[in-house]
Amino acid sequence: MLELRNIHKYYNPGTVNEMCLFEDFNLTINQGEFVSVVGSNGSGKTSMLNIICGSIPVESGQILIDGKDITKVKEYKRNQKIGRVYQNPSMGTCPSMTILENMSLADNKGRFYGLGRGTNKARIDYYREQLAQLGLGLEDKLHVKVGSLSGGQRQAMALLMSTMTPIEFLILDEHTAALDPKTAELIMELTDKIVKEKNLTTVMVTHNLRYAVEYGNRLIMMHQGHCVMDKAGKDKEDTSIDEILTMFNEISIECGN
Repeated sequence: MLELRNIHKYYNPGTVNEMCLFEDFNLTINQGEFVSVVGSNGSGKTSMLNIICGSIPVESGQILIDGKDITKVKEYKRNQKIGRVYQNPSMGTCPSMTILENMSLADNKGRFYGLGRGTNKARIDYYREQLAQLGLGLEDKLHVKVGSLSGGQRQAMALLMSTMTPIEFLILDEHTAALDPKTAELIMELTDKIVKEKNLTTVMVTHNLRYAVEYGNRLIMMHQGHCVMDKAGKDKEDTSIDEILTMFNEISIECGN
């Protein structure tokens, strides 16, 4: 279980540009939930992910995993339990390194690095098996630099690499937004497959309302640092894209847009 308790987050505190994004924000995500998060720009979606992952601090409040307070735990230590895929495909891989080297890095996440070979030859067949599941032919390009791959290939690799080590939580930050429609569909299908196979608790921020409706078992809409819609189970299944759009329009009218 992941909990955000009484979170307060300010940007530019003590300046004329001070902005309070979260004020006494609370959210509980149960084990095994796949939560789709939608909302307009500036609603707090990505900031919430950054707070969960430890990328940004909070002024007050607690972040808990299974009841353990991790609010002060550094980002790199949280990454032992959390995998993250970003919007930009280049952020989840090392473009100047080969596919094999990238896979080896991901395979050794959280382990001590001593003086030794960067890649373990005994694991190469395993890497090929994992890459073959993507259906992109990458298993035959182990010595190709990742920077030469397409955005979709790199994002598929980033998704695979983020889940290679045992993790409990998968954080997806608009991970299909930079892809063409066909590739985005492939990545979403792959995402759903990995989440179900590994039983990962997942939080996916997306601007694609169809993906928000079709994937996962819970849907949250955020606005100005608050959850204005939270549907799970049967309620989520019965939610339509039109219903979400209607709420978006109501919010826009209230804000004078």
